[in-house]
Amino acid sequence: MNYSVTFRKLAVGLLAALVFTSCQKDEEPEPIAAESEKEFNYVRVLVTDEVSTKLTQLNPSDAAISTFDTQYPMGNLFATASGRYAAVIYGSNNFVQVFDTGLEHHVDHVDVKGSAKWAAITANGLTPAHFKSKGTESVIFNDGQGTLSVANEASFNTPGATFGVINAGLTPHHGAMAQFSNGTYAITESRGRVRIINRSGGLVHASPIEVANIHGNATDGETAVFGSFTTPQATTGGVLVVKQNGEQRVIANPDGFGAVRLGTILYAQEAKKFIGYGATKGAYFIDLAGNRITPIYEGSDSYQCKVDYAGNNLLILTLDGKLRIYDLASGTLKKEGSVISSVASSETFKPVLEATSKYAYIALPATGEVHQVSLSDFTKVTKHKVSDRPVRLAVLGFETNESH
Repeated sequence: MNYSVTFRKLAVGLLAALVFTSCQKDEEPEPIAAESEKEFNYVRVLVTDEVSTKLTQLNPSDAAISTFDTQYPMGNLFATASGRYAAVIYGSNNFVQVFDTGLEHHVDHVDVKGSAKWAAITANGLTPAHFKSKGTESVIFNDGQGTLSVANEASFNTPGATFGVINAGLTPHHGAMAQFSNGTYAITESRGRVRIINRSGGLVHASPIEVANIHGNATDGETAVFGSFTTPQATTGGVLVVKQNGEQRVIANPDGFGAVRLGTILYAQEAKKFIGYGATKGAYFIDLAGNRITPIYEGSDSYQCKVDYAGNNLLILTLDGKLRIYDLASGTLKKEGSVISSVASSETFKPVLEATSKYAYIALPATGEVHQVSLSDFTKVTKHKVSDRPVRLAVLGFETNESH
């Protein structure tokens, strides 16, 4: 037997097997899928509690939780347009704090400007309620005075800073306002009229139309939409459309809608759509070009209706625990399924919903948890223990992993 030839053949065969095995291993997908399924590194979730004077910050990408002392319990949470800050409004206590995540966006990356903390600025208008933010400006309507509290983020961390006040000479009422791109504001002068004012509170455009019981509004910067009844008797509803040039008109609810007002108005930034919502009726497109209101979801069983963080999708949570996701570009239902247990309509504090492009976040007062639900697979749920009774929830930060 020629052992040298046999050995060479064995060596060649072994080498081929090794090469083949190596190629097979090279072709296997690298373990990055799990990483891609994680939430973006710079998304933050904030929670306030019904009873405790604590604010909880959740970093979903690594499940890190931090807590911060608050002045009062149950602060209402509103993310600013910049994504860095959140206003925490204690309406019955006449006080507003601002939370600073320390995250600053720079076109293609995020810088971390120190650790998360309370910003220096505060506001103390009477019964602060409605909050809006555009660019780096934040505005609060003070129901107890009929005034606006206004501040720019450049002053948020200035020691001793407070929100400035715009007084348009209005009587106290449960009001609302919207910021226009030209620097003016649409502001309710009563529960039935909207005027446009400048930064000094001076009248720019008077109210030409009277409606009733205005509640909820949103703007794209050029046009503001307010939910309202259209008759003093509150027997029919619609939305009041206010343009920054002072023009106003009413878009009526669909025929047969009944004595219902769409009291929540949303604007989806990426989809460039207005949505009206009422718990007893469902969610509807407000079509400014077509001057009509058309259904997205019709039903009396929904209790949370939110646009995702980027403004591409609408998420609706119903009493049976089912989550529905609608593509706002087309209005079509993308996905639906059960994500939590059913909820009694009589519950005072029901679960609260917010969402990014990857996850829905649902605060559950009964369990003290925030459930992080994968939007690609509803069965993938991460449960975060945040407080005893989480009743307010906000998403802020940035949907990116890019750092400096």
